[in-house]
Amino acid sequence: MNLPADFIHSVRGQLGEETEPFLSVLAEDTPVSIHLNPFKRERNLLAFIQLAERVPWSEQGYYLAERPSFTFDPLFHTGYYYVQEASSMFIEHVVKKLVSAPVTCLDLCAAPGGKSVGLLSALPAGSLLVSNEVVRQRANVLSETLIKFGHPNTMVTQNSAKDFAAFPGLFDLILVDAPCSGEGMFRKDEAAVQEWSPQNVKMCAARQKEILGDVWPALKPGGWMVYSTCTYNSEENEENMRWAANNLDAIITKVEVDAAWNIAPSYDEKAGGHHFYPHKVKGEGLFVAVLQKPEVKLYEVNLHSKKNKKQPTLFIKDPADYAALITNLELYHLMESGDRITALPKIHAETIVLLMQNLKCISVGIELGEKRGKDFIPAHALAMSNALNRKRFFTHEVTYEQAIAYLRREAISLPCTPRGMVLLTWQNEPLGFVKNIGNRANNLYPNEWRIRSGYLPEKKPEILAQGQSVHSAE
Repeated sequence: MNLPADFIHSVRGQLGEETEPFLSVLAEDTPVSIHLNPFKRERNLLAFIQLAERVPWSEQGYYLAERPSFTFDPLFHTGYYYVQEASSMFIEHVVKKLVSAPVTCLDLCAAPGGKSVGLLSALPAGSLLVSNEVVRQRANVLSETLIKFGHPNTMVTQNSAKDFAAFPGLFDLILVDAPCSGEGMFRKDEAAVQEWSPQNVKMCAARQKEILGDVWPALKPGGWMVYSTCTYNSEENEENMRWAANNLDAIITKVEVDAAWNIAPSYDEKAGGHHFYPHKVKGEGLFVAVLQKPEVKLYEVNLHSKKNKKQPTLFIKDPADYAALITNLELYHLMESGDRITALPKIHAETIVLLMQNLKCISVGIELGEKRGKDFIPAHALAMSNALNRKRFFTHEVTYEQAIAYLRREAISLPCTPRGMVLLTWQNEPLGFVKNIGNRANNLYPNEWRIRSGYLPEKKPEILAQGQSVHSAE
């Protein structure tokens, strides 16, 4: 790997005699790790086929011995796990140290969704997560990630950081995984090496300050902001934390870590934060720091403003027609938008509606389905949801070949199943819906999510499975 001389000089200033071991490890293969979905694992206790190593700072993170073809593992498409770099899972540890009661949380720069998955795993039950991405295409990928994860207390938006200043004090916790120069991705992404320059570092640092300043009003006094980058240099990390302390009156807060994890504390104690160096930890480069907003004045968003009171109710008064689709219907308001029906968690409905009225919403809650004349077509999001009432549908366990055909959005034949809506499963995990019409089944898998590759691996990926022969990673 031909690394820029300016980058090596910058790293040498931080690591000194450890520079050579650091540079050497960048030539090695990248560790492979996945994050299990605790909510789906809770109901479906699949185990690892081979012994897997735990990521020490994550309850749901595991290293794999090799990289399988995730695209051709149906469990990946069911949201049973997410392929995530191990260092990034440290956000879960930080969040668990900061909050113990339900919160309203914003993941500001969230695509493709790995840290949102971690937040949902770590946040106290009853929390609301708003995951945001300003770039449209990336926001759609983020929405796909969270729909597959299946948690109902989520909302995906496509907005800039400054748009959230319209909601002063709304969020108890904000994660800013800031766009950066990507130094921590060098061994994963050759393009990151080619695009790096001292000028790009300065541009990223300035942009990060702008993002922090724009979103800071949305943080509740006394609330926490977690700042992270996948880079090593001080301009995008420690210097930005000092800037936040001086210009936003932010309080830099330390989070305790286990010394055995080998996570390096920042060389600047006043700036706080933790560095992940790949020659010290089994993961990629990462910097994480925590800021707290002083409790000087309590700002609150008025959820009962006159503007909102004049709005006609969005909720269905009689949800009986949809009562059997999800469990614990009493916990949700059903919202009708055009022909689409969506379930919103009651405890966060006012906040969600407020945000929907002022932001660009990509997805929210649980989309139940769409009315088409006399028919009701269940949404794929319903199949992925942890609140799905499986008893409502006839369920058919498919073969591996059928699962891949379904995920390619090909027509499949189900001759021994009744006509109508059928929920397909793979290893007892919901895969999605088809409409069986007898001679074939109409495939309802989202077209934009389909597997486009016609290739089929010689050996099917086997990461998790049911049965007596598997080895548990616990």
